[in-house]
Amino acid sequence: MDILYLLIPLSVILVFCIIYGLWWAVDHNQFDKLEQHGDSIMYDEERTHEQK
Repeated sequence: MDILYLLIPLSVILVFCIIYGLWWAVDHNQFDKLEQHGDSIMYDEERTHEQK
């Protein structure tokens, strides 16, 4: 039963850390233009052939 005095505050701290990490990612535009990187793989060859 004494272990709950340790585990409950640790789990609350972990939840706050996860929420802060998600908030930081959204605030710093980490989820903007998700398709851009997937499209860059498909169009990368065309750009390298044009440069040569």
